[in-house]
Amino acid sequence: MVSKRLIREAGHRRKFLAIIDDTPECERAVAYASTRAKTTGGVLVLLYVIEPGDFQHWLGVEKIMRDEANAAANAALDGYATTVRAKLGIEPELVVREGKPAEEIHKLIEEDQDIAILVLAAGAGKEGPGPLVASIAGKAAAFPIPVTVVPQNLSDEDIASLA
Repeated sequence: MVSKRLIREAGHRRKFLAIIDDTPECERAVAYASTRAKTTGGVLVLLYVIEPGDFQHWLGVEKIMRDEANAAANAALDGYATTVRAKLGIEPELVVREGKPAEEIHKLIEEDQDIAILVLAAGAGKEGPGPLVASIAGKAAAFPIPVTVVPQNLSDEDIASLA
Protein backbone atom coordinates (compact mmCIF):
# COMPACT_ATOMS: atom_id res chain seq x y z
CA MET A 1 0.00 0.00 0.00
CA VAL A 2 1.26 3.44 -0.84
CA SER A 3 1.55 6.20 1.71
CA LYS A 4 -0.83 9.15 1.58
CA ARG A 5 -0.10 11.65 -1.20
CA LEU A 6 0.64 15.16 0.07
CA ILE A 7 -0.14 17.19 -3.05
CA ARG A 8 -3.10 19.00 -1.48
CA GLU A 9 -1.11 20.20 1.52
CA ALA A 10 0.65 23.55 1.70
CA GLY A 11 4.10 23.56 0.13
CA HIS A 12 3.48 20.47 -2.00
CA ARG A 13 2.87 20.14 -5.73
CA ARG A 14 1.70 17.21 -7.84
CA LYS A 15 4.58 15.39 -9.47
CA PHE A 16 4.44 13.52 -12.76
CA LEU A 17 6.90 10.65 -12.97
CA ALA A 18 8.30 9.59 -16.35
CA ILE A 19 10.72 6.70 -16.78
CA ILE A 20 13.79 7.20 -18.95
CA ASP A 21 15.04 4.14 -20.80
CA ASP A 22 16.28 3.16 -24.25
CA THR A 23 12.83 2.52 -25.74
CA PRO A 24 11.77 4.78 -28.61
CA GLU A 25 8.45 5.58 -26.93
CA CYS A 26 10.13 7.01 -23.83
CA GLU A 27 10.33 10.44 -25.46
CA ARG A 28 6.54 10.58 -25.81
CA ALA A 29 6.05 9.83 -22.12
CA VAL A 30 8.42 12.68 -21.24
CA ALA A 31 6.65 15.04 -23.65
CA TYR A 32 3.25 14.28 -22.13
CA ALA A 33 4.41 14.32 -18.49
CA SER A 34 6.31 17.58 -18.92
CA THR A 35 3.39 19.26 -20.67
CA ARG A 36 0.99 18.11 -17.91
CA ALA A 37 3.41 19.36 -15.26
CA LYS A 38 3.64 22.76 -16.99
CA THR A 39 -0.11 23.18 -17.57
CA THR A 40 -1.10 22.12 -14.04
CA GLY A 41 1.66 23.86 -12.11
CA GLY A 42 3.17 20.53 -11.19
CA VAL A 43 6.66 19.07 -11.22
CA LEU A 44 8.28 16.64 -13.64
CA VAL A 45 10.37 13.80 -12.21
CA LEU A 46 12.57 11.82 -14.59
CA LEU A 47 13.75 8.42 -13.34
CA TYR A 48 16.44 6.26 -14.92
CA VAL A 49 16.83 2.75 -13.50
CA ILE A 50 20.11 0.93 -14.04
CA GLU A 51 19.22 -2.74 -14.11
CA PRO A 52 21.22 -5.15 -11.92
CA GLY A 53 23.05 -8.18 -13.16
CA ASP A 54 25.35 -6.29 -15.46
CA PHE A 55 28.03 -5.88 -12.80
CA GLN A 56 28.93 -9.48 -11.94
CA HIS A 57 32.65 -9.17 -12.64
CA TRP A 58 35.89 -8.67 -10.77
CA LEU A 59 35.85 -5.71 -8.45
CA GLY A 60 37.82 -3.38 -10.75
CA VAL A 61 35.76 -4.26 -13.83
CA GLU A 62 32.53 -4.00 -11.83
CA LYS A 63 33.40 -0.47 -10.71
CA ILE A 64 34.21 0.62 -14.25
CA MET A 65 30.97 -0.89 -15.58
CA ARG A 66 28.93 0.72 -12.78
CA ASP A 67 30.58 4.10 -13.44
CA GLU A 68 29.86 3.78 -17.17
CA ALA A 69 26.23 2.86 -16.50
CA ASN A 70 25.86 5.86 -14.19
CA ALA A 71 27.45 8.14 -16.79
CA ALA A 72 25.05 6.83 -19.46
CA ALA A 73 22.08 7.29 -17.11
CA ASN A 74 23.07 10.85 -16.28
CA ALA A 75 23.69 11.67 -19.94
CA ALA A 76 20.22 10.37 -20.88
CA LEU A 77 18.59 12.33 -18.06
CA ASP A 78 20.52 15.47 -18.95
CA GLY A 79 19.44 15.15 -22.59
CA TYR A 80 15.76 14.95 -21.70
CA ALA A 81 16.10 17.68 -19.07
CA THR A 82 17.71 20.02 -21.59
CA THR A 83 14.86 19.44 -24.03
CA VAL A 84 12.21 20.06 -21.35
CA ARG A 85 13.93 23.25 -20.21
CA ALA A 86 14.19 24.54 -23.77
CA LYS A 87 10.62 23.67 -24.82
CA LEU A 88 8.68 24.40 -21.65
CA GLY A 89 10.95 26.33 -19.33
CA ILE A 90 10.51 23.95 -16.40
CA GLU A 91 13.20 22.32 -14.30
CA PRO A 92 12.74 18.57 -13.87
CA GLU A 93 13.93 16.53 -10.92
CA LEU A 94 16.43 13.88 -12.04
CA VAL A 95 16.73 10.53 -10.26
CA VAL A 96 19.07 7.58 -10.94
CA ARG A 97 18.43 4.25 -9.21
CA GLU A 98 19.97 0.82 -9.51
CA GLY A 99 17.71 -2.23 -9.36
CA LYS A 100 14.72 -3.79 -11.06
CA PRO A 101 12.64 -1.07 -12.74
CA ALA A 102 9.25 -1.93 -11.23
CA GLU A 103 10.73 -2.22 -7.73
CA GLU A 104 12.63 1.06 -7.99
CA ILE A 105 9.54 2.86 -9.32
CA HIS A 106 7.54 1.56 -6.34
CA LYS A 107 10.28 2.65 -3.91
CA LEU A 108 10.47 6.16 -5.38
CA ILE A 109 6.67 6.55 -5.26
CA GLU A 110 6.69 5.46 -1.61
CA GLU A 111 9.56 7.82 -0.71
CA ASP A 112 8.22 10.89 -2.53
CA GLN A 113 4.66 11.50 -1.41
CA ASP A 114 4.19 14.22 -4.02
CA ILE A 115 4.41 11.78 -6.94
CA ALA A 116 0.79 11.37 -7.99
CA ILE A 117 0.87 10.18 -11.60
CA LEU A 118 3.14 7.73 -13.42
CA VAL A 119 3.36 8.42 -17.15
CA LEU A 120 4.41 5.62 -19.50
CA ALA A 121 4.31 5.38 -23.27
CA ALA A 122 3.16 2.37 -25.22
CA GLY A 123 5.25 1.36 -28.20
CA ALA A 124 3.58 1.15 -31.58
CA GLY A 125 5.78 -1.65 -32.97
CA LYS A 126 5.07 -5.32 -33.39
CA GLU A 127 7.29 -6.02 -30.34
CA GLY A 128 4.44 -4.89 -28.12
CA PRO A 129 3.80 -1.89 -25.90
CA GLY A 130 7.10 -2.05 -24.01
CA PRO A 131 8.26 -3.87 -20.88
CA LEU A 132 6.74 -1.59 -18.24
CA VAL A 133 3.39 -1.24 -19.98
CA ALA A 134 3.31 -5.01 -20.55
CA SER A 135 4.05 -5.65 -16.87
CA ILE A 136 1.15 -3.42 -15.85
CA ALA A 137 -1.20 -5.16 -18.27
CA GLY A 138 -0.19 -8.46 -16.70
CA LYS A 139 -0.65 -6.89 -13.23
CA ALA A 140 2.82 -8.07 -12.20
CA ALA A 141 3.85 -4.50 -11.44
CA ALA A 142 0.57 -2.76 -10.64
CA PHE A 143 1.49 0.66 -9.30
CA PRO A 144 -0.20 2.32 -6.30
CA ILE A 145 -0.92 5.58 -8.14
CA PRO A 146 -2.75 6.31 -11.39
CA VAL A 147 -0.83 5.40 -14.54
CA THR A 148 -1.26 7.33 -17.76
CA VAL A 149 -0.25 5.38 -20.86
CA VAL A 150 0.56 7.58 -23.84
CA PRO A 151 0.48 6.10 -27.36
CA GLN A 152 3.85 6.42 -29.09
CA ASN A 153 2.28 7.83 -32.25
CA LEU A 154 0.95 11.04 -30.61
CA SER A 155 2.49 14.16 -32.11
CA ASP A 156 3.59 17.18 -30.10
CA GLU A 157 0.41 18.94 -31.23
CA ASP A 158 -1.71 15.99 -30.05
CA ILE A 159 0.03 16.02 -26.68
CA ALA A 160 -0.40 19.80 -26.34
CA SER A 161 -4.13 19.48 -26.96
CA LEU A 162 -4.53 16.59 -24.49
CA ALA A 163 -2.24 17.58 -21.65
